[in-house]
This record gives sequence, C-alpha cells and structure tokens, in this order.
Amino acid sequence: MSDPARSGGGPAATGTTPDRPGDVPAKVRVTVAQLTVSDDAAANRATAEAAFREAARLQADLLVLPEYASAYDPRGVGAEHAEPLDGPYVSTLRRRAADTGVAVIAGVTLPARAGLAANALVVVGTGGSIAGVYRKVHLYDAFGTRESDRLEPGDPGDPPVTLSLGEFTFGVLTCYDLRFPESARRVVDAGADVLVYPAAWMAGPLKADHWHTLLRARAIENTAIVLGVGMAGKSVTGRSLLVGPDGVVGLELGDDPEIRTVDLDPSGVAAARRANPSLANRRYAVVPE
Repeated sequence: MSDPARSGGGPAATGTTPDRPGDVPAKVRVTVAQLTVSDDAAANRATAEAAFREAARLQADLLVLPEYASAYDPRGVGAEHAEPLDGPYVSTLRRRAADTGVAVIAGVTLPARAGLAANALVVVGTGGSIAGVYRKVHLYDAFGTRESDRLEPGDPGDPPVTLSLGEFTFGVLTCYDLRFPESARRVVDAGADVLVYPAAWMAGPLKADHWHTLLRARAIENTAIVLGVGMAGKSVTGRSLLVGPDGVVGLELGDDPEIRTVDLDPSGVAAARRANPSLANRRYAVVPE
C-alpha cells in the first residue's frame, strides 16, 4: 500500500508522481475524493466530474466519493434530494466511467416509499454499467439525529455488494454501518479484502476519534484494507483514512476538501492473513436477522 500522488500533481509521499508502473500490474490505484457537497445538484455533478478528471489524469482504476455525494443538507437529507438511478447524477457517473475507464463508488439518495428516500451507494464498473447498489442498513438514529424520520433502511438480508478490480474485491458499506462489526464481517465473508466506507461522518465531541478508531479496528479484525472516505464541510468530519490489514494508517486527510490517489498492493493482504489467520480461526458466523 503506497501513496503515489497528491491532487494537482504536488509532491508525493514516495517522492515523485509516478507514471503508471508496468512491472506491478497487481496493484490497484484508487482516488480518494474528500469533497464538499451541497444541495445544488448541478454543482455536485460538476464536482464529481472534476474528481473523475483527476482520477483519469493519474490513471486510477477506482474513484471513491463520499456518502450523499449527489446532494447534502446538514439539516437532513430526504425525499426532496432523491434522484432515480437513471437520473442526472448516476447518469453522469456512468458516462464518465465509460469515458475514462475509471470505476466509481458514490453515495446517492434514491426514491423510496412515499415520503421517504434511500441512502445508497451506487457502484459503477469501468465500462459504465451499474455493478451494484447498496442501501444503507443501519440508519443514523444516534447523537441527536434520526435518519429514519426521512429514510428507509436497506434490507439486511440483501446480498453484500462487491466490486472486483484486479486481484481485489471491494466491499461497500456506509458511514454509521462502521459501528456494527458484523456488517463488515459479512462483506468479508462474501470475498471482500478491501472495505470501503463512504461517509458524511458528523462532527462533535470524540466523533473524529471514533471514526479513526473504528476504521482501524475493522481493518485489524478482518485483516483487510479499509478505506473511509469522508465528506468535508460544515457539520462533518472529513478525515478520510486508508488503513492496511495490519492496522497501520497509510493515508489520513484533514478537514478540508482534498483529492488523493493511492496504490493498493494485494500482497500485503495475503501476508497479513498468513501471519494473523483470525478469519480462519473464528468459531462464529454472521447471520442477518
């Protein structure tokens, strides 16, 4: 796991912004887009397109956008922010994925039953086809907030949503799902060796510490790479984090909007699982309610 490039071509953690190396085909390059999102749908589409341009410039395989990337209001997101899968935002993602060959995972708000919406992740493959849709199972009814007043939860019995790129399988979950370790284990049981958590993690006392701690915990207990992609801006934490399967932090952003690109090496996951075979040693299975 390495950090080859900053947004805008600035100095890289490894010293230079590399060309796409031909001798490490197993690595998968991921662009982390910690964006500020508003309730202006057209502006959010333009922000997503700019992130695609940066990902394509660095020859990324995958772009990850935050939860609620299609529209966000810190007072609450609901049916008034929803667009169908064939609406303008997802159509933009599909078109740009097809044009650039960059897959994308992004938070969107979809229509649900009357008066409610669904907090979802859409997964678009490199050819522009929708590879999966995950509807957030654990709604954020905590710390004085009630998503369930505006949103319909996903079905915990639905199959986990994954995306295969190179030698990796990416499994997707959303924000508050991070506090439920059985959710991560279920996705790992479906083959995921990278867990992706797009989030609009609310700011507040100890919240950034919880975010950091829980992302590292999910990585260690599942011997998986974990990528938390936060939203920047008012009332949210930012602090996107990439954690290796040994719990070592490979990338951590601050509070401000930023785009960074990293290379993921599958040999690190294999080595961690040989050294720490906790997945093979466990005695309990996860069964959805």
